[in-house]
Formats: sequence, structure tokens, C-alpha cells
Amino acid sequence: MAACAADTSADMLQPDTMAARLVACTACHGPQGRSGPDGYYPRIAGKPAEYLYHQLLHFREGERRYEPMRVLLDTMSDDYLREIAQWFSDQHPPYVPARSTRVDAAALERGRLMTLQGDAARGIPACAACHGATLTGVKPAIPGVLGLPHDYIAAQFGAWRAGLRKASAPDCMAEVARKLTPEDISAVAAWLSIQPVPNDGLPVETANLPQDCGSQTRSAGAR
Repeated sequence: MAACAADTSADMLQPDTMAARLVACTACHGPQGRSGPDGYYPRIAGKPAEYLYHQLLHFREGERRYEPMRVLLDTMSDDYLREIAQWFSDQHPPYVPARSTRVDAAALERGRLMTLQGDAARGIPACAACHGATLTGVKPAIPGVLGLPHDYIAAQFGAWRAGLRKASAPDCMAEVARKLTPEDISAVAAWLSIQPVPNDGLPVETANLPQDCGSQTRSAGAR
């Protein structure tokens, strides 16, 4: 993958600020973490701080595999990772407009139903049951899934299915991903990627999860 281009605007280069220190992050994830231009690097701005912190830990420890991230974070302390996570969580730049999709109407309807209703017969909860009714995330550690590109969403499902992405046990996303077919994944990724983001896209405060999810339980207990 080609190296990302650093943002060298005046605001980003004010000395001794978090914005200046995090140019290596925003080079790929976009100014303020609003998302990269290539459809792969996701929006991290406004995500729950505990979620971002755990992802940084997972990358650093190799539980989530992407070598450039591991190398970047290798020498950073837990405390500094929390600072990074909080800074990005506090950023709220405008969302990038959703891209169009070539997926047909039947597949989009399948994606909508899987996202909003799930599939009880296969033990698959709706995305909205965990990520919030507005799909903008749930505090303290469940991210929003709107405003993300199709390719990124599909790739994350693939990473969970292959064991290349892990979370605190019980790893509810890995359990869900292994029950999905490739057609399910494509449909859900396509439908989510074209949905508008409501209001400011902020995560909701609470939700009654349909199953135990280790990252949420761990984060809630640490607060």
C-alpha cells in the first residue's frame, strides 16, 4: 500500500499540540480523522474514546494485524494511547459524502434487513441492536458504523472471520462475522456505506446488547 501523504497545513503544524503530533495519523485517516480519500482508511473522528483506545492497544499488541500501525505504536505508552484516543474522539469534522454503489436493489434490501433486523434463525443479531438504533455507536466502546466505505466494512468482516482482528473475550463481532455468508457481508457493507449520517453522528449513551460483548463490558467496568 502506498505511503500516505502528510497534511502540512498551518493548523496541523502548530508546535506542541496534539494536532501536530498526530500528523502521522491524519496523513492516512484524513484531517481530524475524518477518513482517508481511498476508501480504506476509516473515519476515527468522534468515535468513543474507549473504542479507539482499545483499537490502538490491539494494533500495538498484534491482536489486530496491520504492520504500519503496529510499528507506529510500538513504543507508545498506554497513557499516551489514551491521549490519542481522546483527541480523536473529541473531533467532529463534517462527514464525507457517501459514495454510490453498484450493488443491485435486492442485495441492498438484504443488507437493510440484516442491519436493522438480523436473522434470528441463524442467531445473527441486527447491527442496530449493538451499534445503536441510529447506527452511530454506543458508549463507552461500540463504534458507529455509518460514514464508513464499503471496502473497509467488508474487509473488517473478513478480518474477524479469518482471526486477523480480535477483541476482548467474548469477541461478539467475531462470533457474528463467522455466521455471515459472503453475500451477507457484501450486502450489509453496501447498504451501510450509502446511508446518510443523522444529526451529528454522536454515539448514544446506553443500549441493551443482545449478547455479551467483552470490549463493552471491559470498558464499562474501567470507567
